[in-house]
Amino acid sequence: MPMSQELIAELKVLRLFDATTSQTGLKVHSDADPELIAATRRLHDKQLITLSDGGYLTPLGYESSVHLQNLLQILTSKPLL
Repeated sequence: MPMSQELIAELKVLRLFDATTSQTGLKVHSDADPELIAATRRLHDKQLITLSDGGYLTPLGYESSVHLQNLLQILTSKPLL
């Protein structure tokens, strides 16, 4: 499955959230990069965040954020060999 630029933008927004807590939110301002604004709206449409301009992670969004952080840690760690 190829990764579209839209999907990459959504992953970038999801990565901005703190995966150690569901109590930290974020706000995407109207003068932000249009790609970031659109990605944030798509995450809201997918019910991963509470507001179309950010807000907090939903339970599904929090779980997704944790998985994303874990994957990034695996992919960026040095090999044991």
